[in-house]
Amino acid sequence: MYVGQACRLRIIELCNERNITLNKLATLCGITQSTLNNIISGRNFSTTVSTIKKICDGLEISITEFFTNPLFDDLEQEIK
Repeated sequence: MYVGQACRLRIIELCNERNITLNKLATLCGITQSTLNNIISGRNFSTTVSTIKKICDGLEISITEFFTNPLFDDLEQEIK
């Protein structure tokens, strides 16, 4: 799995845990719904740390909490 895929799955997991929609998450984070949709759909392959930080702030978690998940344990090297 690649970083972008893991981030996408982690965001979905966190929304499911909190029973919130992506639209609600976008509002909480102060990012546009289209940005979040691009991340979730895979159109955005390189989510920035800044965007992840905004998502974490909206969810009231730390970046450490976001990345402390088995999804990030065995990531593949992305070579392009």
